[in-house]
Amino acid sequence: MVTKGLDMFMTDIVIQKLVLIGRHTDDKTKGLHLWVKPSKQKYWIFRYTVNGKRQGMGLGAFPDVGLREAREKAVEARSAVNKGISPIQAKKQASSLQGASKAPTFGDFALDYIETMKPKWRNEKHADQWVSTVKNYAFPVIGDLPLDEIDTTHILQILQPIWITKSETASRLRGRIERILSASITRKYRTAVNPAVWKGHLENLMPPPKSSDKHHEALSYEELPQFMATLREMDSMSALALEFTILNAARTGEVTKGLRSEVRDSIWTIPGSRMKSGKMHQVPLCQRSIDILTIAQSQDLNSQYLFSRDGKHLSNMAMLMMVRRLRVGLTVHGFRSTFRDWISEKTEHSPEVAEMALAHTIGNKVERAYRRGNLMEPRRRLMNDWASFCLTGRWGNVVNFPERKSA
Repeated sequence: MVTKGLDMFMTDIVIQKLVLIGRHTDDKTKGLHLWVKPSKQKYWIFRYTVNGKRQGMGLGAFPDVGLREAREKAVEARSAVNKGISPIQAKKQASSLQGASKAPTFGDFALDYIETMKPKWRNEKHADQWVSTVKNYAFPVIGDLPLDEIDTTHILQILQPIWITKSETASRLRGRIERILSASITRKYRTAVNPAVWKGHLENLMPPPKSSDKHHEALSYEELPQFMATLREMDSMSALALEFTILNAARTGEVTKGLRSEVRDSIWTIPGSRMKSGKMHQVPLCQRSIDILTIAQSQDLNSQYLFSRDGKHLSNMAMLMMVRRLRVGLTVHGFRSTFRDWISEKTEHSPEVAEMALAHTIGNKVERAYRRGNLMEPRRRLMNDWASFCLTGRWGNVVNFPERKSA
């Protein structure tokens, strides 16, 4: 049912009391109709014709949209019709442009960027460090800001409080913010230059980052046999994993996520995805390492991992906490330095064999000469000597050395 000529009665109060079902026209606004449904709900409709096709466009429900607002919307829609444009299409295009032009906040984009890049990184710890630093230092300042509103002042506000006192953290944080903002520029969320760039920009406003001379603290090789004896007395999966790590001069992540399927014929093959270099690495295992793996397997029979509890691999902190229980200040990584010092100062094993045992990248000329055969047998002799030293203080025909003289 269509009822016309209600303009003289068309007020918000009249409309509120109107119960007659049908479409009621507003004579003051061409094309504007109030549609009263059987449910008594009332909706504003704008009727128009474009290119010979008659269409209706919803303007909202009454009383959320009052008479005055409905008339304003209808007049705006009529303006588009007079230009030969469908107001429905014009509204969709405007909404699309508005959504495209609205840049996400730094916080949302940063977390999405980290999640996207995570598969590229070698371990979860790296991603956790990214999240931790940007959340702790960047989010309080720019976390809620649209990407296109961040400027140099904001970056300085983030970095200056920690630039001197926590120089390494600050330097890494700056690089992470730079990469996140660089990605936002690529995605066209911001058009301005990257305010976190160091060269030619922040270097003009802040002192150079303090170079870090911090190294992983290492145990002297003279003390290692006694340390290993103490470690073997400890009954835990972490102690077994740590002993295995030291015997094979391995890194934490290589061991904690190591799989039993990676060990074949006394050789442990570590895939490139867990190696710092990104390249597959093979480790010839000594007898003690094989015994350790047998013990570990007997304590968690159905696990796929070399070292696990209830089928779950050890955390990255498990061995570090074990080290700290035995000697405050030491790190797991530091035992690789102990291994390298012992080779240099106490053996005649070649530097190339030592570097390959540590999975270090060696020079191109040497690499062509030595990598061809993987040096497996020389490395096996080296690792057997190292295991003998770790367990007894002796290797080959060499007897334990005299005590170090105090400085």
